[in-house]
Amino acid sequence: MRFSDKVVIVTGATEGIGLASARRFGSEGARVVLANLHPEKGQAGALEVKKSGAPDALNIACDVAKEADVEHCVEETIRTFGRVDIVVNNAGLMIFAPLEELTSAQWLSVLSVDLLGAFYFTREAFRRMKNGGAIVNVSSIHAIETSPSVAAYAAAKAALVSLTRSSALEGKPKNIRVNAILPGAVDTPMLWNNPNVKTGLEQIQRTDVGKPEDIAAVIAFLASDDAKFVEGASLVVDGGRLAQL
Repeated sequence: MRFSDKVVIVTGATEGIGLASARRFGSEGARVVLANLHPEKGQAGALEVKKSGAPDALNIACDVAKEADVEHCVEETIRTFGRVDIVVNNAGLMIFAPLEELTSAQWLSVLSVDLLGAFYFTREAFRRMKNGGAIVNVSSIHAIETSPSVAAYAAAKAALVSLTRSSALEGKPKNIRVNAILPGAVDTPMLWNNPNVKTGLEQIQRTDVGKPEDIAAVIAFLASDDAKFVEGASLVVDGGRLAQL
């Protein structure tokens, strides 16, 4: 199995892409840490990951927007499992409001989760990964093509792509690969609770909607040795939807 003896941290791992990714890594032999805001959901998720075949799964309460929480999460991971090999920066926050109504606090809350959270985990990984490793940042096609009322989210996800490139450059001498994935429409609560989708402002065909497992498969690929020659890439995974826009 590709991830035997590997330790993986997945943020935002209680549902959707995060939980699907945690299950995928577990099914391929990894010990998985679910970093999340919701302890009860995280505990249930850890049980699912174990059922998928993971040798072990650990639930750690972590607000990725807080440096101290991120540091604690990585420290606890190493204390429990002795190492960290892979980080999946999946935690995300999306706020819907026209630009003229967005507040500074809303902008900062989105940036703190979607961008700074990934930076904090990347920094800790660079400090603590001893034998190389891989980081996968979950961006969005909103980094390339967006819709009204999600300016903060789109900007944060675009910045995450830029952070990925910078991290890949600085990670190369450390033997740490950093890549990003840009999912399109995925069957998650974030998609169906999107006001633009509910009102029809953003038209989505059911055939263009992927499953969280589809995204998890590509995340696992980027984290694996199968992608050892892939560094600093931003891989669009959207069922071809972006090509139609």
